[in-house]
Amino acid sequence: MQNRNTDSLVTYQASADEVIRCVHPAHARASGCSAQHRAGGRNIFAPAVTQLQMLRYPAARAQTGAFRQERGCSLGAVKRAVPLLRNETQNMNTTENLISTGCPATAPKPINQIIKPVKFPAQPQEWKIVSLRECPTPDAMQQCETPDQAAAYWKTHIATHPYFNSECECLVVFILNTRRRIKGHYLVSFGTMDTILCHPREVFRLAIMASASAIIIAHNHPSGESTPSEADIKITRDLIRAGQLLKIEVLDHIVIGNPTHSSLRSLGYFFA
Repeated sequence: MQNRNTDSLVTYQASADEVIRCVHPAHARASGCSAQHRAGGRNIFAPAVTQLQMLRYPAARAQTGAFRQERGCSLGAVKRAVPLLRNETQNMNTTENLISTGCPATAPKPINQIIKPVKFPAQPQEWKIVSLRECPTPDAMQQCETPDQAAAYWKTHIATHPYFNSECECLVVFILNTRRRIKGHYLVSFGTMDTILCHPREVFRLAIMASASAIIIAHNHPSGESTPSEADIKITRDLIRAGQLLKIEVLDHIVIGNPTHSSLRSLGYFFA
């Protein structure tokens, strides 16, 4: 008597996907497929099933034989599907292939390229003077005609300012009107413990914008000695000549020490 499963070896035609549906455990449960041959209690499809399992699912090599098999499949179909599955697995990006070829298992991230900023041409701007703060001052101190009055204004508004550092030289300009009353003051620059940078452009910039009639220059010496240096005398004479061109008079240059102060006009350096 010819076995029914033997006839299926000639008549049954299956593709690679149909064989996998019979072998894969999830599809095997749904379709009731089985690769087990019950003729004489032998499983003649065991070698082919194992080969398919190792080709299609490399991670399940250690678990071969764990599939549930219920219905027979054609051995000829299995043999024809093996080359197809081998070619398919070569093109698959499995974890094993990625590790063996040295490729990262994760998706490549986009390369961050530095984008050059777009520079627009400079445009004209509208300018104005903005007052930073009010400085309440007694009426008697607002009149600034002597070195003592200028030194008193310094101690009231400059030395007590949070930005003032007594360990560094600090240059300040007092703005005066035609009546020699102080309209305000502004900080020009900070220096080091024994020097400071100064240029007539920065000294007269706000004086021009504030319509000053005259200015008084003042700076401190961190050493406490109020005697002017040669650099102090030279920059004072440069500022006097710049003020003459701008029609803004430089009334005096006060050097603030501790506790004394000196006036370059009183010392005769304005008449050289």
